[in-house]
Amino acid sequence: MEAFKNPLSFQLKAEDFLPADESEKQQLVVMRESTTFWKDALRRMLQNKVAMTAFVVIILIMLFAFVMPNFYPYTYDQQIRGSEFLHPMEYSEEEMATIQAGGSVFPHILGTDMHGRDMVIRLMMGARVSLLVGIIASVLVLVIGTIYGAISGYCGGMVDLVMMRIVDIILSIPDMLMIILLQVTLKTPLTNLFEAHPSLAWLQNLGVPMVSIFLTFSLLYWVGMARIVRSQVISLKEQEFVTAARALGASGKRIVSKHLIPNCLSVLIVTTTLEIPTAIFTEAFLSFLGLGVMSPMASLGSLASDALGGIQSYTYLLIAPAVAISLIILSFNLFGDGLRDAFDPKLKENKK
Repeated sequence: MEAFKNPLSFQLKAEDFLPADESEKQQLVVMRESTTFWKDALRRMLQNKVAMTAFVVIILIMLFAFVMPNFYPYTYDQQIRGSEFLHPMEYSEEEMATIQAGGSVFPHILGTDMHGRDMVIRLMMGARVSLLVGIIASVLVLVIGTIYGAISGYCGGMVDLVMMRIVDIILSIPDMLMIILLQVTLKTPLTNLFEAHPSLAWLQNLGVPMVSIFLTFSLLYWVGMARIVRSQVISLKEQEFVTAARALGASGKRIVSKHLIPNCLSVLIVTTTLEIPTAIFTEAFLSFLGLGVMSPMASLGSLASDALGGIQSYTYLLIAPAVAISLIILSFNLFGDGLRDAFDPKLKENKK
């Protein structure tokens, strides 16, 4: 018979130190597995049906723009004689003769333009140019804005004051005026450069106006990214992990590159994704005005501009690039919103 134990006694029982049995171990099993920030963000992203649908559409558009032209029987600059302004699924007289003779001719699914060029392949190339412009411009904005904003936010004081005043000055410069000035100024030097270096022929196909657009993005459009990164760095540089890094003797460059910027990565991804549709729309707008790619190269904006001449008789020539622009921009915006909700679930809760 077990002896009575005084409840106020501090005497320990030997049974309390025996190994736990299986039933006791099950009581301590964690009901949910531990996860990382990125895995949790991915799980929320996969649960967002709208964002995932937009992501699938983006993948299909990229396949349409970068893969299908390799298998399409026509090229974007190929002029088919006698095929000017063909309606969808129509053939020219020579193509009809070839078909009657037993040959095969690939149909013009969306017809042809005024020069007898197949519209589908030109739509593919236009989507490719617009996507490349959006992606390359966003990468330029990301790199320049991140470096500039991180330095400004980390240094603070007079350095931050001067760098932010430079940002204010850049924001006051009209981007359209800058593009026109760069086109006029760089036309002769770039033309001579392209002629002297045949390896730059792909830039010559884009033309001086498109190169000036890239330069304008590099000079002007990074200021928004810089402000976002600066605000993030200012809020992070007083955290304990930065203080610990300073105490261990880490240099400012290492703190910025190894501690501050990686902790801003989620904001950078979301901002860069949302910057892509802005760049695509800017390029399409400038190409529509004749300040973008040069013929025979096509972009979605230039295709819409070329279709204005026959808008009453050949309305589909305008509808196709307009729908493509809308679909691309809408998909990237929805995907960017999904990324923002995945990386910052509190923001979504506040909206509700």
